[in-house]
Amino acid sequence: MLIGEVARRSGVSARMLRYYDSLGLVRPTGRTVGGYREYSPEDIRRIFHVEGLRALGLSLNQIGRALDDVGFTPSALVGDLIRKTEERLNREQELLERLRMVDAAEPFGWQEVLRIIELLHGLGSHSAARRQQAVLAPAEDVSVPAELLAEAVLTESDPNVAGALRWALARAGGDAVARLVSGMGSADVDVRRRVMLALAELPGDAATAALTDALGDADATVRRHAALALGARGVTRAVPELVGTVVEGPNDIEAAELLGTLALDPKWADRIMRALVDELTAHTTDSAVRIRLTQALAEMPGTIALDTLEQLARDDDRAVALLASALVETLEERPDDELWRRW
Repeated sequence: MLIGEVARRSGVSARMLRYYDSLGLVRPTGRTVGGYREYSPEDIRRIFHVEGLRALGLSLNQIGRALDDVGFTPSALVGDLIRKTEERLNREQELLERLRMVDAAEPFGWQEVLRIIELLHGLGSHSAARRQQAVLAPAEDVSVPAELLAEAVLTESDPNVAGALRWALARAGGDAVARLVSGMGSADVDVRRRVMLALAELPGDAATAALTDALGDADATVRRHAALALGARGVTRAVPELVGTVVEGPNDIEAAELLGTLALDPKWADRIMRALVDELTAHTTDSAVRIRLTQALAEMPGTIALDTLEQLARDDDRAVALLASALVETLEERPDDELWRRW
């Protein structure tokens, strides 16, 4: 079969067939009387083998070796092709994500596009200082997509950069909650903790709902951050976890203050008091826990904790008794202000 007919049937151009011949990759078996290349059925099968291997991403040199070396084993080469293909796909996926982020910003001109690209490059830097600078750089009236900042929050391990990202995210507007919430499904507890810190600084019902869901997280730190944020929003669902934070620490002082604020609601005052007293009963020998609980009682509004503190002033633990006595004196000397009269 002559080269023109081979090109039509195989889909490989005559020019490429000549190139294969020059490389010794597919040499026609014969020549016509006029000197034209003449391909045998075996030659044509080799052409299809070459094209098949090219489709897998092999170079022409690799194809020649694969077809001619009887001792060639493809496993290592295929493994290398898989790795390189995965790297290429990852680069293309990163490019796609960048394009989506630029598109999400709805830029009106190339200056805005360039600013967003500059931010993306900065956030991808190995230098924490460079990443922080990229976040805090003047925005030049360019709207940075909240989704971009939320994505960076999930992966940022440097505390200073993470703080800058949360600051920028809280001011960016847009809907970042959905992207942050996706991080709550991560098996990496550090990612979930970052999500909590970011959600705590975002307003709105969606953030509150996400924080409430996080009260059921397996990680105590995630639950604690969620409870502190919810308590600051006046969400009483956080009460059990806030009481637990007083017991376990850290953030026990902040948790106690929030419990005191939530107890301003008479419907919750008795529940919170009972919860604190129950923990005192459950921890009869742990001095540090009893001290934290005693301090929390002092945050209760009015004098609702006075009787309990008077009992603790006679506690067997001297440190608890001394603290309770001092708090009783403080309560008894509290001025008759509006809060006092409410109780």
